Amino acid sequence: MPELKYKRVLLKLSGESFCKTGEFGIDGDCLASIAERIIAVKKTGTQVAIVVGGGNFLRGETFSKASHIPRHTADYMGMLATVINACALQETLEKLQQPTRVLSAIEVSAICEPFIRRKALKYLDDGTIAILAGGTGNPFFSTDTCAALRASELDVNLLIKGTKVDGVYDDDPKKNPKAVLLEKLSYKDVFTGNLKVMDHAAVSLCSESKIPIIFPAHNCFISSF
Repeated sequence: MPELKYKRVLLKLSGESFCKTGEFGIDGDCLASIAERIIAVKKTGTQVAIVVGGGNFLRGETFSKASHIPRHTADYMGMLATVINACALQETLEKLQQPTRVLSAIEVSAICEPFIRRKALKYLDDGTIAILAGGTGNPFFSTDTCAALRASELDVNLLIKGTKVDGVYDDDPKKNPKAVLLEKLSYKDVFTGNLKVMDHAAVSLCSESKIPIIFPAHNCFISSF
């Protein structure tokens, strides 16, 4: 068997990928499609960890601004939303005969385990998919930052960011019709161009850990070159 290019990958799924565009909650067809594609990656022999967002239910920062709920509480509510998505994805994967475990940065002992690095690594080595919920467990940090953190902790070879955004541009294409679609850029390009492709804290951590980032939906690759 040829050597795998990526022995271990981390997939970051946005909450919006769990539902149809412009809708809310979890759509069964979207969930099944995600699970099938994850299993296709797993069948190549690559170990798969997943970080899920919760934007299909609630975004802490947005909700806080639109309500009287303080940001820290709203962020914890968003973390609970990621646990909902993680459990839904786990059940769907296991119906397809793929062993899966949910490990959360916040304690929800009735439905998932606490995130412990060594336990997560053991699951991955055993062929189990590890779904990492609850963000970093702290308010004021995005799930993008969580994905970069877990990718660094688990020594992954590639961070895959699943998103419904139609491309990475050098400017906002809605405001600038001459905005250029980018396919390959360096970590430095993200900072110097102030590109909003991903939280800069997440990109910085991936840069320090030398973990390349790929956006498969539009074939964009971020690395040190």
